[in-house]
Amino acid sequence: MTIELSSETSGNDLSRRLTVWLYRVAGFMIFCVGVFYWIRLIGVAPERLGRFDLMPIWWRMAAPTLAVLYPVAGIGLWMTAGWGAVIWVLIVIIEMVMHLGFPALFGTNLLGLAAHGLGLALLAALRVIDWREHGLPRRH
Repeated sequence: MTIELSSETSGNDLSRRLTVWLYRVAGFMIFCVGVFYWIRLIGVAPERLGRFDLMPIWWRMAAPTLAVLYPVAGIGLWMTAGWGAVIWVLIVIIEMVMHLGFPALFGTNLLGLAAHGLGLALLAALRVIDWREHGLPRRH
């Protein structure tokens, strides 16, 4: 007995598998950035102003916030939970304000913002493809 899959079914499965793959890769990378923030806060990093007590006040506000949000977003994305992507967007908004709004204080992290933008653009494209194939999700 052979079961043939229509092109619709295999396309649906492919977009969903790619979405899960993107969530997992982004979740792992975002969690690692969160660990970097914690390493920086406790002073393990060799940077001159790496420890929390030596940071300027603007970094004292931003670094702990991102140190909490990054791992939470990473775990949410790894679990493929919708709230993981929402927290990821919140992180991007915070970092855009930091690096584009106040580059004299936080520096310009254009590579990091571009990586976030690429990841979110891929996620949006996959979600649009999934929406077009399945329509709006139904609540039971």
